[in-house]
Amino acid sequence: MTRNEVEKGGSVTVIVLSSDEGGVGMQPAVSCLNQGCSAIDAVQRGIEAVEADPSVRTVGRGGSPNMLGVLECDAAIMDGNTLQTGAVGALQGFLHAISVARSVMEHLPYVMLVGAGAYRYAREINAHSTDMCTPQTDEEYRAWVQKRIHPQSCSEWQNGPLAEYTWPRRGDRTRGTVIFLVQDIDGTIAAGSSTSGWSYKYPGRIGDTPIIGAGIYADSRYGACGCTHTGEMAIRCSTAYSVVRAMKSGASIKDACHDAAEDLMALRGGFLGPVVLHAIDRNGEPYVLSVKKKTPATYWMWTGELSETRRLSSHM
Repeated sequence: MTRNEVEKGGSVTVIVLSSDEGGVGMQPAVSCLNQGCSAIDAVQRGIEAVEADPSVRTVGRGGSPNMLGVLECDAAIMDGNTLQTGAVGALQGFLHAISVARSVMEHLPYVMLVGAGAYRYAREINAHSTDMCTPQTDEEYRAWVQKRIHPQSCSEWQNGPLAEYTWPRRGDRTRGTVIFLVQDIDGTIAAGSSTSGWSYKYPGRIGDTPIIGAGIYADSRYGACGCTHTGEMAIRCSTAYSVVRAMKSGASIKDACHDAAEDLMALRGGFLGPVVLHAIDRNGEPYVLSVKKKTPATYWMWTGELSETRRLSSHM
């Protein structure tokens, strides 16, 4: 029996929990665990599979570009045993933002690199560089420009003020993030996230994904949480940390998520929208809660007792 098993008072439930965008990464993450990999390895393996799949339109290659047609990716990873974290923001031209984030965690004295610095570091470690946009994303971007910008100014608008185009409109591709929360056989919990952010966002916009405590948080003693959808709200409420902190104080996973949801619902001003909380506790119990959504969110889950991954619906 490992130290974590002793602290937890018995055997450990091995679990992989992912947001709906994580479907293509579930089997790689599960296979990794079955081969004896650590929780953080499984998180990275699962997210890398999503980042490489252009059919996932909100993460990695094939995701949504910013207003200038450039794809900027954010990612973060956290080790629940040590509370070490790594993150990148507005990273351009590299396939696996999550692997760059992990390298930041393991090899630098920093937590986060952004923009030109993140690009320089990714090149320095020989991360996988590629054209992140696909013909489909380029075509959709051109259609968005034609729809949102007066045709006579299309050739000039990128050099002018962009702020008036920041607020989403009906028909714009929405926000989305892949979250992976994993507990391995040793009881170690890890969390990771990756996204291309809002569709056609202002260049340099960073949401909750790389913000530790907002987008993700993991502590093997208590549990983990990851947030998707309206990241600005999760930043304002430090939502991921709030859920884990409530479990530390003795709240059940359900009560911890609903307590955090109350804070989100109390927000006034700014851009408000739905938020989905994904959480696991130290016993491997999952809970997914949709806040301000009209319909339940879907998510993916696997435990060591299941023969295959399952797609389930969140609580409302």
